[in-house]
Amino acid sequence: MRQKLVAGNWKMNNDLEQGINLTTQIVELMNQQPSLNVLGVLGTPFIHLPQVAKLTASTTMLQVAAQNCHQEPSGAFTGEISCAMLKSVGVTYVIIGHSERREYFKESNELLSRKVDAALSEGLTPIFCCGEPLSIRESNDQMEYVCHQLTSSLFHLTDEQIGSLVVAYEPIWAIGTGKTASAAQAQEMHEGIRNHLASKFGQEIAGNIPILYGGSCKPGNASEIFAGPDVDGGLIGGASLNAEDFMAIINSL
Repeated sequence: MRQKLVAGNWKMNNDLEQGINLTTQIVELMNQQPSLNVLGVLGTPFIHLPQVAKLTASTTMLQVAAQNCHQEPSGAFTGEISCAMLKSVGVTYVIIGHSERREYFKESNELLSRKVDAALSEGLTPIFCCGEPLSIRESNDQMEYVCHQLTSSLFHLTDEQIGSLVVAYEPIWAIGTGKTASAAQAQEMHEGIRNHLASKFGQEIAGNIPILYGGSCKPGNASEIFAGPDVDGGLIGGASLNAEDFMAIINSL
């Protein structure tokens, strides 16, 4: 059975005190529901990671993710953070290839492939992001576009390695725009992603990889989106900055 998972991506929000307060609220809400079978992951800015890891240690149903990593294990890369550093402060997940990293920082499929390798080498779980911009959606080339991202960055992995990943589908045209992919569109893409992974790694392995939806998912639409049989949770942006909204999305699973 695939892991149900809701990952919050705080992006560049919250100073340290705000991050501690938000995490404390989420931990308290999670502890009120000890029978939850949904894993929550908090993707925070680097400055929060050690504190958030300590605060979430009281529950097995919350893990900590970095929003990025460097592809090299160490060296003269001023301002960068290695996967070994992330692991040393209690991080267990790392978001790789978010659409904002691809667009604003020009991260290529080849670079993201190396970041995936770096994360796996340290025992971190990559949350690998893929998704199409509006122009690709309008030309109805979204499946080919996303499959190319997956092939270029993930198809060099072994069966064991791919089985430890999480994939997040981000319709870029629905991030921060107020637009949301319909439940049918989300399921169609998730099914296509799973089928493409199966073409390389087999149906059994692909069938066990969680695929998250990451496009303006909120408490009001989460249940409908999560109803798709290939939608295993969400990568949540703005709604993850509010503890009650984040928990409402978790409860939608």
